[in-house]
Amino acid sequence: MLPSVLSDQFAANNQRMQVQCDNCGFGTLYVTPLGRCPQCGEDFLRMEYDLAGLKAAGWVEAMQKRPAMMGLWRYRELLPLRNEANIVTLGEGSTPLIHMKNLGALLGLKHLYFKDERQGPTNSFKDRQASVAISVMQEQGIREAVVASTGNVAIAYSAYAARAGLKLWAFFPSRVPNDKMREVALYGTEVIKVTGTYDATKAMAATFAERKGIYYDRGIKSLAAMESMKTMAFEIAEALGWRAPDWFIQGVSGGMGPIGVVKGFEEFLALGLVDKVPAIGLVQSSGCAPMVQAFNNGLPVAVPVENPSTIIATLATANPGRAYQILWDMMQRYGGAAASASDEEAFQTTKLLARTDGISVEPATAVGFAGLVKLVREGKIKPDEVVVFNCTGHTFPVEKAILGDRWAKQVDLSSVEKQERLPETSLLNSVQTLASNVRRVLIIEDNEDSARLLVRILQSSGNYKVHVARDGVEGLAMVRNVHPDLIISDLMMPGIDGFQVIESLRAEEDFHDIPVIVLTAKELTVQERSRLNSQVDSLLHKGSFLNEDLVQSILEALN
Repeated sequence: MLPSVLSDQFAANNQRMQVQCDNCGFGTLYVTPLGRCPQCGEDFLRMEYDLAGLKAAGWVEAMQKRPAMMGLWRYRELLPLRNEANIVTLGEGSTPLIHMKNLGALLGLKHLYFKDERQGPTNSFKDRQASVAISVMQEQGIREAVVASTGNVAIAYSAYAARAGLKLWAFFPSRVPNDKMREVALYGTEVIKVTGTYDATKAMAATFAERKGIYYDRGIKSLAAMESMKTMAFEIAEALGWRAPDWFIQGVSGGMGPIGVVKGFEEFLALGLVDKVPAIGLVQSSGCAPMVQAFNNGLPVAVPVENPSTIIATLATANPGRAYQILWDMMQRYGGAAASASDEEAFQTTKLLARTDGISVEPATAVGFAGLVKLVREGKIKPDEVVVFNCTGHTFPVEKAILGDRWAKQVDLSSVEKQERLPETSLLNSVQTLASNVRRVLIIEDNEDSARLLVRILQSSGNYKVHVARDGVEGLAMVRNVHPDLIISDLMMPGIDGFQVIESLRAEEDFHDIPVIVLTAKELTVQERSRLNSQVDSLLHKGSFLNEDLVQSILEALN
């Protein structure tokens, strides 16, 4: 049972919540969620809270003492629910903020963090939305509702609706993986599969709800849904020691996540808990990127995409409408950047995240991280900046496109399965088949973290026997002892540097043909580049390459 969070000293403030229309200035006390502004018809409304009153009443101090087990409801007074008896919770919120050391080293980012929303009850950040939205439905006496979804929303809403005893209808575009639809059906939700785009699916769901006379959850236009997202900002600020990051990055479809997060930081700024609002990194699939295209062309209005060409269904919102205009205004005010990534880049990044830092993510998250890489390469995100990336959900079920067909090696022992004792020679032959073509790689790197990262990349990418030398002297000695098939060397090392190592190798007949890949963190001068000319097989700059770049360089060098 959720501990009581609303004390008498804050009850009056809770009754002073207001709904505001930024389009015409209309405002009214929040009693029931409004679908549109009654004065101008605007369907994007905003919640306002008595922040000054809460601060004066000691809310900040009280909130800070509440246990993490209360999840997002620790911030109850900043959410659109009047009576805490209506809270529907499965333990959402309070997800960890993880320092990504390996990926940070790969990108040259010292302060890269993942907000790990996979840890929610249904493994995505939509658990926050479902908890607040279903709680508000319960408060309003709604017993039957309709949602349109590409997966995560319907799964989360289904779980919370089941807990609240609320009947749910979920409309899906047909490209959503069947595994996600089956999970929704498991909760007792009625599943409707629509052959059409996500926007067409939403239109059909809205029409169905209207004709049936039941509630339609409007997603990003729902006050409860939007308000739920800001709780991520609250948790991030706490985890960073009551500071805002320099950047908040997310792969987006409709834009609800970053809009809500910015609102959360704005409220904490007004309460004096942070000193700024972060810049927004907006990333979309290149097959459906109306917001990215508009932003990078300096346009405040996005042109809808007629035919989305991405197989990542969760990112296929073709017409972001008013949401993009809100994001545009926020990014003009606080700073921001936009990038897109292809489906293939997303699938490669999914493997990168899993193999480098042990993080298995959904394709929508991978699109976001692929875009983050591009923003770093373009110099828009600086090495010393604090970057928080929203890990929106888990990769399960793993889409076939991520790993392809040849993701496992098979050993056939069927010819001996009926024998009582497995012949030793058969087993040895099977093992030797797996171990064939092992290539010896020597890493010469004085930075321990960088060396460890390189070892992990190699071990996750192929059959390599990896040796590590900590400086040039040790590296030259190991070349003579190990006789590697490939050398990966840093340039800037104490004592004998990478230049001298390479020149020594090329001077010895036994070793002058060994391929060498050079990694460097410094911008090379013309003279230094000339010194390396024809001596090395590949030159990669630290912080600007991914696993796939390194692996490709290795394969080219070995071949």
